Amino acid sequence: MKPLFVVIFCFLFATVGFSQKSTKPVIAAPKLVVGVMVDQMRWDFIYRYQRRYGEGGFKRILREGFSCENTHIPFAQTVTAAGHACVYTGSVPSINGMMGNEWYDQSLKRQVYCVEDDAVQIIGGSGKGEPMSPKNLITTTITDELELATNFRSKVVGVAIKDRGSILAAGHAGDAAYWYEASTGNFVTSTWYMQALPAWAIAFNNRKTTDSLLKMNWNLAFPLESYVQSDVENSIYKNNPFPRSLEKNIGKNFGAISSTPWGNTLSFAFSKAAVEGESMGADSIPDFLAISLSSPDYIGHSFGPNSVEIEDTYLKLDREIADFLSYLDRKVGKGQYVFFMTADHGVAHVPSFLQENKIPAKGMKTNKEAENATMAKFGLKKLVEAIGNYQVYLDRDYIDSMGLDYKLIKTFYIQQLNKREDILLAFDNASIEQVNLPSEYKEMFQKGFNQKLAGDVQLIYKPGYFFGSNATGTTHGSMYPYDSHIPLLWMGWGVNQGLSYRKVYMSDIAITIAALLKIQMPSGNIGSVIHEVIK
Repeated sequence: MKPLFVVIFCFLFATVGFSQKSTKPVIAAPKLVVGVMVDQMRWDFIYRYQRRYGEGGFKRILREGFSCENTHIPFAQTVTAAGHACVYTGSVPSINGMMGNEWYDQSLKRQVYCVEDDAVQIIGGSGKGEPMSPKNLITTTITDELELATNFRSKVVGVAIKDRGSILAAGHAGDAAYWYEASTGNFVTSTWYMQALPAWAIAFNNRKTTDSLLKMNWNLAFPLESYVQSDVENSIYKNNPFPRSLEKNIGKNFGAISSTPWGNTLSFAFSKAAVEGESMGADSIPDFLAISLSSPDYIGHSFGPNSVEIEDTYLKLDREIADFLSYLDRKVGKGQYVFFMTADHGVAHVPSFLQENKIPAKGMKTNKEAENATMAKFGLKKLVEAIGNYQVYLDRDYIDSMGLDYKLIKTFYIQQLNKREDILLAFDNASIEQVNLPSEYKEMFQKGFNQKLAGDVQLIYKPGYFFGSNATGTTHGSMYPYDSHIPLLWMGWGVNQGLSYRKVYMSDIAITIAALLKIQMPSGNIGSVIHEVIK
């Protein structure tokens, strides 16, 4: 039998220990979720320029957070609107309706822009901007679900230069989506969200931050010859050398900022103003800040991924990320926010660059041989009503008025398309199940096919082939890995440290955030929780 004093001592020790442990503060949820979408970022950019990244940006996230190294877009339309919608809805175009930046509506007989809405008005700008809202997004977003979960006590704000980049992230119930109006240099919103800009946003616009950034011109972060990851011998640099003057745009051409690295600086500056103005991350109710960095897309389209411009953009972006993370540490508290970074799509190399290195590629021009052959065969005066998102909309009304067999004409047209040298495969969208494609690719087209919005015929061009010039510029939008393999980085509250090469998808992001926050997943979600990310 133990002495009485030993029993009492053990009891007291256990009681004190339990009491001390129970009084340790436990954070039940992050104060703030921050999502950063880089518009047009290939996964390999994380490592391509890594030797010159600082310690506080990409390297910090890799060091402290979690990297999903094998993240892919699960559908074929690798464009801005579809990518943003997928990240925030956990869904795909066949369900959420965002099958492109625009699409052809056969009932309206016109192109529809993804976030157009004639029922609202622009707030804070010239009064001439096109009205925008999330009306065309069919499903809820993770930001909508956060608002519902907290009975609309959370603050949800989207920020981007592009309207679709902020609107599709902020969702239907967000407090605000702000985008940049090139004609005024102001961040604006629409009456979907509010009737007047808040005082903090007006104050930011009045500071004319764009002009201050344009005064800095575009100087390279390092000497030109040190950009060994880029094509420094390209004649474009001889014709338009660095530093590049931007001062001539001050006070008038505000849109010029979008095609420079300072567009990212502007977006982060406004995002900080939103955090301050809306007191985001200031209490125990989680808020959500969704930032989309549009400038890399503008720069990438013009110069391509092997350009000095892109390398310099990412070297500067690394510094911007480091600064923003330090700001969040001070303002919200290190370890008290969740940060994730991804991209809406990747990008193809400039065709001439690949050709110079004996790699298959081609900048294509419009080819109507298949269309003309089909019209001649059936005595038609017209056949194609519209083309968009690599899909062809046939003029069904006209074909019916001629008393002809629509299916027969479509089959013949597809046969003619498949004779073209630049087309890998053309197929009938109504028969995706029978298409001779690997299951991985077939599934991407199934997920991208929206019954009410899609065209009749799907075109797949060869890898490295797209419409445009051989010599300059590039694009994205294909199913191939250079467009569909994207970065996905996590850091902060509730996030593990490490990396995974398991294949995951863009559609898995929203439900992983839902799992972290312990809230409902979006209404059209098809993704699965990336369990390795969560502690």
